Amino acid sequence: MADTNTRPLALPAHHPALQCDPQLLLRAQDVRVAFFDVDGVLTDGGLLFSEGGETLKRFNTLDGHGLKLLQRAGITPAVITGRDSAPLRVRLKALGVEHAVFGTEDKQPAAEQILARLGLAWHQAAAMGDDWPDLPVMRRSAFACAPANAHVEVRHAAHLVTHARGGDGAARELCDLLLAATGRYAGLLEPYTA
Repeated sequence: MADTNTRPLALPAHHPALQCDPQLLLRAQDVRVAFFDVDGVLTDGGLLFSEGGETLKRFNTLDGHGLKLLQRAGITPAVITGRDSAPLRVRLKALGVEHAVFGTEDKQPAAEQILARLGLAWHQAAAMGDDWPDLPVMRRSAFACAPANAHVEVRHAAHLVTHARGGDGAARELCDLLLAATGRYAGLLEPYTA
């Protein structure tokens, strides 16, 4: 016969495991918008084509959740990409990303338009890219990030090079650091560990 008076065991307190360099946190503390490239950052950079010529992309759910968390913390995720595709637009809509510029290699003016719409300046921006077209935005932003497999020049311009490769959770690493820099990381994590 089962004992009906037993209580469930209390879970031990959870303490965030994320560790960030304090200098990086300080550099990122004023960030209110984060610019992301797509191919090589939110995807692995590979391009798959269907028989009908449609471009297929693989997105990582870790990155997607990170973009949603940024929004909850008051940081606007924005996408500036040299390509345009229906799958990309569907994915960004599902994530609630409202600021996106498609089909441009000249990314600095696109970023400046988004900054103007948001009433923000470069010192409030972070940027993540993997190749030369991303450098103008990364070099002007307060915080620059590159995935592990980015081009050498882009890694050299980055304040943070992620452990993960593009499309494999690299964007989530930047999101987590930005959340920690705002002081919101532990609070956003808490409901999942209660």
